[in-house]
Amino acid sequence: MCLAWACAWTSAFLPVHAQQAPPVAAPASAFSASVATEWFSLALLLTQQTPGFSPPVASRAFAYLGLTLYESVVPGMPQNQSLAGQLNELQSLPWAQPDEVLHWPTVANASMATMTRMMFPTASAENKARIDLLERSLPLKYSQDFDPNTVTPEITNRSETFGKLMAMAIMTWARTDGGHEAWGPLRRNQQNYVPPSGEGQWSATPPAFAPALLPWWGDVRPFVLKASTTCAAPLPPPYSESPGSAFYKEANEVYQVSNKATQEQRQVALYWADDPLKTPTPAGHWLYIANDLLKQQKANLAQAAQTLVRLNMAMGDAFIAGWKTKYVVNLLRPVTYVQLVIDSNWVPTLMHTPAFPEFPSGHSVQSGAAADVLDAVFGANKPFTDNTHNDRGWGPRTFASFRAAADEAAISRMYAGIHFRSAIESGKVQGRCVAQQVLGLKLAH
Repeated sequence: MCLAWACAWTSAFLPVHAQQAPPVAAPASAFSASVATEWFSLALLLTQQTPGFSPPVASRAFAYLGLTLYESVVPGMPQNQSLAGQLNELQSLPWAQPDEVLHWPTVANASMATMTRMMFPTASAENKARIDLLERSLPLKYSQDFDPNTVTPEITNRSETFGKLMAMAIMTWARTDGGHEAWGPLRRNQQNYVPPSGEGQWSATPPAFAPALLPWWGDVRPFVLKASTTCAAPLPPPYSESPGSAFYKEANEVYQVSNKATQEQRQVALYWADDPLKTPTPAGHWLYIANDLLKQQKANLAQAAQTLVRLNMAMGDAFIAGWKTKYVVNLLRPVTYVQLVIDSNWVPTLMHTPAFPEFPSGHSVQSGAAADVLDAVFGANKPFTDNTHNDRGWGPRTFASFRAAADEAAISRMYAGIHFRSAIESGKVQGRCVAQQVLGLKLAH
């Protein structure tokens, strides 16, 4: 017995282990990246406007969308291969028949529309209409990529079928990762989760004293990492309330820096806050940067697919690895320590402390991962301008390199008063480890 999508494509498309490049009219590299960048722009909007898309949940959605894009067009990339067999528990995917022509922008449009609907099933009616509209409008908006003189109705239908089947195949795999429907209220805060108690242990923080967010996320199946513990974060100093201890010094640093933050430091803290339902989340911030650069550099569809699959899977695995460490180490937040040991009336003034353990800094882990991937794609020490928050009046900000941006994103959490320095530095180390694992994937034959 086969899965529904497998039965559907068996007669029309080959499994990946039998792959051969089909005789397409043009390879994926012959087309612009516009279809890809348009769909990810919409995904950023949907993330910002759909309840339940916390940073880990958003990173998962982006990762599956990136994989869907890549696998949909990789048969049109003769030097590249599917990632089936390289990703955890993903053994095979549909592959195009060697004697049939497919149009890669049409394939990508159909696959991304299908996966976007499945990744955002609770989107508002208005945003579901946006998905439908984008799918219909792209062939008209980018007529140079959808030439009706060469893209016949037969090719269009065949390409749409392949794209939809690819999305359904990947979604079948996605449903088994342990993170499916994590946007739901019963899954966001595991109802029977009781955090460990004791000296130095995390507890709910003011003002909301909200329950722990996604305490099980570290057990979600990673995309590339062999286990969520593959990339370890160097541990923080031993817990101590002694004024001469390393731990006390770190806590006092947060207290002093956040209290005396300069205007620039305050702006940095707010710029990188990337709160859910207000922004596209931390992963969305880096995705925006990459999407913007792909447009600026007039990348082709093949380049976009390779960039976005690696970036988004790196950030997805970074959140899994970071969340696993958070709930294993289970370290208290600065506000808890400072109120206990230094100043009983202190609270961070720029933002509320997030409802999960302190170590490591999630911003640092995923920014460390994202920066290394973008270094590999666009080059190290590449200056760029980040326009993510221009429409909110918070930008643009220009950086000398992706590493400089990652460092700023990481230290912003100290300026905000919500992370110790060790969580920031160790988080970057963990994130860079994740990136190297992802960059080790064999995209080329």
